[in-house]
Amino acid sequence: MTPRRVMLLAAGRGERMRPLTLSRPKPLLPLGGKPLIQWHLEALAALGVREVVVNSSWLGEQLESWLGRGERWGLSIRHSREPEPLETAGGIIQALPLLGAEPFLVVNADIRTDYPFARLLARRLSPGAAHLVLVDNPSHRPGGDFALSKDAVRPRAGVPPESTLTYSGIGLYDPGFFAGWPAGKRPLLGLLEKAIAENRLSGEHYRGTWTDVGTPERLAILDHRLERRGSDRP
Repeated sequence: MTPRRVMLLAAGRGERMRPLTLSRPKPLLPLGGKPLIQWHLEALAALGVREVVVNSSWLGEQLESWLGRGERWGLSIRHSREPEPLETAGGIIQALPLLGAEPFLVVNADIRTDYPFARLLARRLSPGAAHLVLVDNPSHRPGGDFALSKDAVRPRAGVPPESTLTYSGIGLYDPGFFAGWPAGKRPLLGLLEKAIAENRLSGEHYRGTWTDVGTPERLAILDHRLERRGSDRP
């Protein structure tokens, strides 16, 4: 099938990453000898993806200048600038005109993973549906986000923490998933909860490598790990 469009979420302020993000946007922080966001760009380009949308806000001019139009990776990058961070759903809703009428992949720019994006690029979705990649709960989020019943995402309420999973920041969304939600600052959770209630949210449990590079300490640990075993691996 024709490669899908991909949105990389890169508009956060990176407050937990301070002081590293006081003068540099989080997606440009170095990891394994290259900016965080470059790992995703290279992986997507290798799969044949050609159209990528990147949102930006805090120090967004730096990110846009560094990314350019994506020619160095064989990509066509389009930018969605947010005067202030609109949170996940708000950022996606603003970028919908750039993402087209087909389902698109959304990836947080500040994660490192060996998840095979080709799996989602080939997946089919019903109109108005979404599919999430869930991972084992990291130490900084022991309560998780959701439960998973076969391939259906369910609320975590009433579920023992050891049976919950965490949203990885990787998902496939049909544009209709955001229908009826107005533009503006909006977290994603409310949309996900509505979709769960309407049986429009599926998911999978990925057990491979995944890290939320959310603090200077986690960044340093992962950077050391990459340096020790070779930065060509996640």
